[in-house]
Amino acid sequence: MHISRLQLVNYRNFACANFHFNKNLNTIIGENGSGKTNVFRAIRLLLDENMARSALRLEERDFNRGLVDWRGHWIIISLQFDEVSDDEAIQALFVHQTGVLGEDPVERATLNLIFRPKASVRQAFAELAAGDQDALLQLRESITVLDYEPILTGKSIADFTDPAVYRALVGNFDTVEFPPVLEAPAIGVRLPHSLAIQREVCFTYVQALRDVVAEFHNTRTNPLFALLRSKTGEIDHAEFDPIVTQVTQLNESIELLTEVKAMRSDIHGTINDAAGDAYAPASLSIRSDLPAEAEKLFQSLKLFVGETDAAHEDAIHELSLGGANLIFLTLKLLQFKYQRDKQSFANFLLIEEPEAHIHTHIQKTLFDRLKYPDTQVIFSTHSTQISEVSNIRNVNILGRTGNYCEVYQPAHGLTIKQQDAVQRYLDAVRCSLLFAKSVVLVEGDAEEILIPILVKAVFGLSLDELGVSLINIRSTGFENVANLFHVNRIRKRCSIITDRDATFFDVTPNPADDPELAKTKRDAIASAEDGNRRFDRLTGFAAGNPYVELFFAPHTFEVDFVAAGNRQPIVRALPEIYHQQAAIERWTDWIEEPHLAISGWAALELAKKTKKGWFAILLGRYIDHEVVIPEYIADAILFAHGTPSRNVLAKILRYRAKCSLDPNLEAAELTSLTSSISQYEEGVIDLAGLRTEVLGKLPNDAILPILAKV
Repeated sequence: MHISRLQLVNYRNFACANFHFNKNLNTIIGENGSGKTNVFRAIRLLLDENMARSALRLEERDFNRGLVDWRGHWIIISLQFDEVSDDEAIQALFVHQTGVLGEDPVERATLNLIFRPKASVRQAFAELAAGDQDALLQLRESITVLDYEPILTGKSIADFTDPAVYRALVGNFDTVEFPPVLEAPAIGVRLPHSLAIQREVCFTYVQALRDVVAEFHNTRTNPLFALLRSKTGEIDHAEFDPIVTQVTQLNESIELLTEVKAMRSDIHGTINDAAGDAYAPASLSIRSDLPAEAEKLFQSLKLFVGETDAAHEDAIHELSLGGANLIFLTLKLLQFKYQRDKQSFANFLLIEEPEAHIHTHIQKTLFDRLKYPDTQVIFSTHSTQISEVSNIRNVNILGRTGNYCEVYQPAHGLTIKQQDAVQRYLDAVRCSLLFAKSVVLVEGDAEEILIPILVKAVFGLSLDELGVSLINIRSTGFENVANLFHVNRIRKRCSIITDRDATFFDVTPNPADDPELAKTKRDAIASAEDGNRRFDRLTGFAAGNPYVELFFAPHTFEVDFVAAGNRQPIVRALPEIYHQQAAIERWTDWIEEPHLAISGWAALELAKKTKKGWFAILLGRYIDHEVVIPEYIADAILFAHGTPSRNVLAKILRYRAKCSLDPNLEAAELTSLTSSISQYEEGVIDLAGLRTEVLGKLPNDAILPILAKV
């Protein structure tokens, strides 16, 4: 038996989320603050016997912040189980409690926690007249979280994440229409809070390791104590009794030491002198506190580890953070093994962010080897090392969108062949693809190296600060990766930047051409034909997908970099390529030639001569704020990022004002521009007013064409 689905409605940072799990190893990927801990807590509320039942009574802060008003809404946490065993005892449990109706024997079961208003409050909602917003507001103002009740249900058939189903169960707050039936059959059969299922499954939760040494010092959370306690019932007393006898004798020997007896006498005498016989204690002794009982003595054991030297072992608090975390995780896994051996009918192991302070190679090895038979393992992580070895079919990705988080299944709807293509890419290339807020895909090293430099020079902000990840596909086979970004998979923006490879010089064959020129023309024609085919192929691929957009360089990156007006960075880089002044001057003339047929050819030849990647590195050294980002690249960044916020746009304009203003500009005019930017950031003026101010004071600035598109 395994968890196949988790639905969260209005729970914490999830407005409406559907998680899908497979029966073996699963990964939940997400950046910090994306809700990974909340997902695990939701599962624990239903399956973890160690959580107090009082935890089922949720609080106001557990409602999703995106709700305009939480009062009247429900929180729903729903688990679905698949492959329920046909064992008679297990079947009885689910048939009587959580089995899905209509299945005999039960193969699928549901278990739900619903936090909803009490019956009297639901009745009050049902009695409201349709459309009476004033009465609705008055009723909601009288509700507190104390008017809510937690219930557990099974045998539910509802898809709680379907907005129509939710409205049918809870009501429509916009139209003030609420269901007259207070107990809808779709939510399932109401169950007692003391669920037998929690006692029948093996469930272990390993929390994120923030301060592992503190966990070892706490007897409640120390996994070694838990292991020792579980083994005390297996003590062979015939083997242990001689040890108890020796401990008893040792305690007595310590107490009979001359120094100890003298100290006891001195303490007793001092108390008598200070308080008198009437108030002094009747007796006083100093004893050794070594436990003589077998169980207590067994549980007093402590762990020592030789982290780097087998001849020298340290206590846990003396280990490195990574070493202590690895030991803690190991003990929790052993604790799980002991529990699993008790023959539970389902085994669940939840591990939250195991990567903390653990070396990257250990992370990947840990994930690869942590496969137990008949056990469902669910990891959460923000480690690229672990995510790279996660099978794309077993991944749920969390993405933050305003006040709530969404969950994506990147393999949903893809064929096995398409899934394998994505998996091969993730296995071969280490990247932040699955963690990105938005993505720009490029085909080569030049774009990978120079686009981040261009963005930083022009905007004053890095791609990371803009929340854009640039990924080098190293080919034009974008579809394999871009397939991930789709309304049914990862709902994040993906820009594809590639070359159209149109010719930029006369390629008409001429009998007078020498062999080299004739070959150059043939190659240019072939490249242009390839570019047209690529354009048609990718246009068809992206059609109808709002999350993927294509941005074509009219020619190729180096040519269009020159065409945008960026000749000086190349000229400044020439001494890095040629040492003879005559060669530098000759290439300078070619690069500064107004006709693209010559300057574009020269830029492309320099890139070929030095290799495109190295040429990009050289060029990057000479790029400053005066560079112009080619239009197709600027458009790709703008699509991936989305409309810049007021704060982001204000930062960019302040940077441009600082580095681009005419030094002779009057101080009053500079002050006026800075004031306009602040007013826009504060919402005093709109974007149109800001454009007017900037156009008037930065007439030749490179940011203006981009600003005009915002």
